Amino acid sequence: MGNVFRGSGRHLDLSNGGTEVFIDVLMLAVSDLADAEWDYRFAALLTLQDQNVMGRGAVGFDLWDIAWGASTAECARSKDFVLRTVGLALCRHRWSELGYDPPFARGYLLQFESMVKSFVPTDGTQFGEGFPSPEERAVASCARHRILSALPHWEGCFLCNRPRSY
Repeated sequence: MGNVFRGSGRHLDLSNGGTEVFIDVLMLAVSDLADAEWDYRFAALLTLQDQNVMGRGAVGFDLWDIAWGASTAECARSKDFVLRTVGLALCRHRWSELGYDPPFARGYLLQFESMVKSFVPTDGTQFGEGFPSPEERAVASCARHRILSALPHWEGCFLCNRPRSY
């Protein structure tokens, strides 16, 4: 069983382990870049991909389901934020904090980056299906790891919630 991330007529099919790695490296980046309401909503979408909470093989999203913004300028700003997040993750930002080496993360990120770059968001959508509302944005940060979390839905960040076998 795996998870699918879709956009631009393409998809990123990941195993459960691949999904964990993909979301882990994005969460480290988004936690340090988010500074606007939309950014925290995107971070909340990423926190909802935590399979230890949501269930293995039960996550993924389509770029069409994201509320990119009400205007062309807002859509462009939102898309730029996602690309900056991916770019920071590609620089191995904070990967040393993971406690493991994610050898395939670069490939996942490059494929997702390509999907986002070629995606043309539709303006006029404030609330996309499945995209967290402004009230559901990820505003809490784990004090121990400095990673945005889905508080009050569950305690701590993905590093706090993950059972480690190593």
